[in-house]
Amino acid sequence: MIFHRAVRREFTQTAIGVFVALFAILLTTQLIRLLNEAAVGSVASEAVAALLGFSALNYLPVLLSLTLFMAILLTLSRSYRDSEMVVWFSSGLPLTAWVRPVLAFALPVVAAIALLSLLLSPWALSKSAEFRQKVTDRSDSSQVAPGAFKEATTADRVVFVEALSDDASQVRNVFVSSMQDGQLGVMMAAGGHQEHAPNGDRFMVLENGRRYEVTPGSPEFRIVDFARYALRVETKESQGIEKTPKNTSTRELLRHPANPANMAELLWRIGVPISALVLALLAIPMSFVNPRAGRSSNLIMALLIYAIYSNLLSVSQAWVAQGKMSFDAAWWPIHLLMLALLPLLFFRRIALHSLFSFRR
Repeated sequence: MIFHRAVRREFTQTAIGVFVALFAILLTTQLIRLLNEAAVGSVASEAVAALLGFSALNYLPVLLSLTLFMAILLTLSRSYRDSEMVVWFSSGLPLTAWVRPVLAFALPVVAAIALLSLLLSPWALSKSAEFRQKVTDRSDSSQVAPGAFKEATTADRVVFVEALSDDASQVRNVFVSSMQDGQLGVMMAAGGHQEHAPNGDRFMVLENGRRYEVTPGSPEFRIVDFARYALRVETKESQGIEKTPKNTSTRELLRHPANPANMAELLWRIGVPISALVLALLAIPMSFVNPRAGRSSNLIMALLIYAIYSNLLSVSQAWVAQGKMSFDAAWWPIHLLMLALLPLLFFRRIALHSLFSFRR
């Protein structure tokens, strides 16, 4: 029991260090991407922090899977380098005896990965898409800057205002150019403001202005004076967020088993926690380090196997999405193949240890 507690403590300490390093890399890369989107105007600057949080939550299942694998691998490799494994084998304990403490540490982490992959990750993607729309779908009058032409994000309109009120709810001397039903409309108004209809629709209301309507290529045009003109802002929010398999809940995916894209996404969500458990077991035989040889060879081989495993899951997901394979035939063969490597690696490691001990 004392040994198991010590091993779990070392696993935990190593996992925390690995997770902090990987999480810092993840946050840095995602922050750079979001800042680049904010610089080009596709994301509002005030939305960067929230979107960064949603993005981090989405990538946590893969991050925890890699953390679990690396924590077990590094801990056992240190035991080889410090000759603690020599004491372990000299006590008559086989390498397979490590399976129990590794599973005791890995199973709670795998459960957390399953929760994140099946529930929280799609929720984060859905909330991220919803938050993007709430920020992007502001009224045209609050999006424009005084003295600058601004193309509206929700319609074929170009808006120019001379001045804004302090709370950006009122505009003065407005120019709006829009294309609707093949007609070019140009409006000029002394002022304007934003209104919300009882059903939730948004309108930009122009006051005391004039509208010119002309059909491109035709000499005919029409002039209309108005005291009040309401432009309906066709927000994406009113149409609902764009549903994709990635931001769809697992329950909804199960309701549409005939959709290959849904089944491909479900395959990935199920595959992440299963692969995390398999990799945790594979880390035991792959952690062997010869103290007299290089210390990085086993780490390179382990990362290569991780990359192959992950890529095979991605390939099977793509095949299911393309209809080349069914979900029932695609979700298990890769995991079974990697599990088949487990007894082979254990046998090879035990055989090499026995040969080494015999020569000594």
